Amino acid sequence: MIEKEELEKPQWLKVKATQGPNYHRLKMMMRGEQLHTVCEEAHCPNIYECWDRDKTATFMILGETCTRNCRFCAVKSGHPGALDWEEPERVAQTVQKMDLDHVVITSVDRDDVPDGGATIFRMTIEAIRRLSPHCQVEVLIPDFQGEAVALQKVVEVHPELLDHNVETVRRMTPRVRSRATYERSLELLRTAKIIRRDQATKSSIMLGVGETWDEILETLDDLRAVNVDIVTIGQYLRPTSKQMPVARFYTPEEFEKLREEGIARGFLHVESGPLVRTSYHAARQARSATASFSSNEKVHEGKEV
Repeated sequence: MIEKEELEKPQWLKVKATQGPNYHRLKMMMRGEQLHTVCEEAHCPNIYECWDRDKTATFMILGETCTRNCRFCAVKSGHPGALDWEEPERVAQTVQKMDLDHVVITSVDRDDVPDGGATIFRMTIEAIRRLSPHCQVEVLIPDFQGEAVALQKVVEVHPELLDHNVETVRRMTPRVRSRATYERSLELLRTAKIIRRDQATKSSIMLGVGETWDEILETLDDLRAVNVDIVTIGQYLRPTSKQMPVARFYTPEEFEKLREEGIARGFLHVESGPLVRTSYHAARQARSATASFSSNEKVHEGKEV
């Protein structure tokens, strides 16, 4: 039985679809190279702003079919085909054509592949580095089913920012996420720092799926406990009638309060707002965190001397 959306979307969540010339140019380029973007697959509300004004996009590798079926996500679920070993080069060539300074690489979950697709992530980062050495590379990775060796493949090629989303609070995880656990996500973020101490990390929380305010604060505490540097906090929006309904809409004032809570806990950057998504203003987040991260590392080095 399909659940119905009962809450009316507030005014601050209504986005005007402005499809400018650059939006159409990028869309044609993606289709021409047989590439996928999470902007389209996940029905992101910021797609017009990012594609047309900011000239950025988040590439989704490892195909368009996910082996999991999370209740909040609009990405197609099912049995994926074989890995496309030429995909990393096509992504890198497109990044070069777009002359990007910052790119986000994410993927579907590929639980059907021994390393969860980590090798393709690594190849994509290396290809972008070769063709666009000036471009910052941010990756939003799956949990690789908790395999540290798979995570190491990605961390070892030094992405500027490594993201993995807890998505929601501990209590809501079994209901919201498919075949994922809250503790496994925290452990992945913790392990990334163990593999490479200076690896900047990021995670995201979506609100409005049934969590309490105290649980949100607890999640922020948990992320800081594993030394996550950046957190993004946004409103869950039901992509289609097939996904879970929204339990509550948070106000811009509440998001601002959560931004303050995050800063008070020591995050280097907190992006918090109704329309915020993991890769929203990604380049700005990375610059802010990288500058703060470098300063902190210099301070630590000075103390060690």
